[in-house]
Amino acid sequence: MASLPPEPILCPPAAPATDAALSAQWETLHARAGELCALAGIAPEEAPEPLAPLLGSAREWQRNLAAQGLGDIEAMLGAGLAALATLAARGQEPHAAALALWREFHAARASVLAALQPLEVA
Repeated sequence: MASLPPEPILCPPAAPATDAALSAQWETLHARAGELCALAGIAPEEAPEPLAPLLGSAREWQRNLAAQGLGDIEAMLGAGLAALATLAARGQEPHAAALALWREFHAARASVLAALQPLEVA
């Protein structure tokens, strides 16, 4: 276990994202995940848990981790959906690959939510 709090050892992003920007990115990612659900042949999820309440109580380093995670998810979904579109355009079945990408999205989203959870002070 680290003996230092994370604030002094994490590198800050070039420009910190606002709560509104992170929330908008969260919503956009879930809209793209809806496209992924259609390709995977599964029902889309209900509205996602909003980030605003978690962002309101998060520390700066937690916001930075969330911003990085959302950027990573955005890159993953962008590349994955492009690859799936190529499969579909070739007449190949995209369901299995889309389902694998869905699982990766789901795990990455859980990581972002976990990074924003309130900290227990000992």
